[in-house]
Amino acid sequence: MRKQRGVSLMGLIITLSVLGFLGVMAAKLMPSYIDYFAVKKILASMEQAGDLKLSVREIRKSFDTRNTIENVQSVKGDDLEVGKEGGETVVSVSWSVKVPMVSNISTCLDFSVTTAK
Repeated sequence: MRKQRGVSLMGLIITLSVLGFLGVMAAKLMPSYIDYFAVKKILASMEQAGDLKLSVREIRKSFDTRNTIENVQSVKGDDLEVGKEGGETVVSVSWSVKVPMVSNISTCLDFSVTTAK
C-alpha cells in the first residue's frame, strides 16, 4: 500500500485563512506607508531643488504645493518643524496614524522624516 502524499483539506483551509488574514492586514496598513514614502519623497525633492534655503513660511508653502500632487492627508505644511543645524536648514515632521484592524483592535503607527544627514 502506498502512503498518501499531498495537502489535506484542513491544512489547505488553515493556510489560506492565514494568508487571507495577512493580506487584509497588509491592505489596511499600506495607505499609511504610502503616505510615509510620499512625505519622504517631498522632503527629498525640496532639498534637491534648494527650497530649504527659503524662509519658514515659503518652505511650508512649497511643501503644501508639492503635497497637492502627492495627496498626503496626514501631514500638512503647518506640521513641519523647521530649524537650523550646523548652518543648514533642517526640516522634520513626525506623525501618528491609528488604523482600525478588526472590531475594537487598532494599530498605531508612528512615522518620522527629516532632511538631516
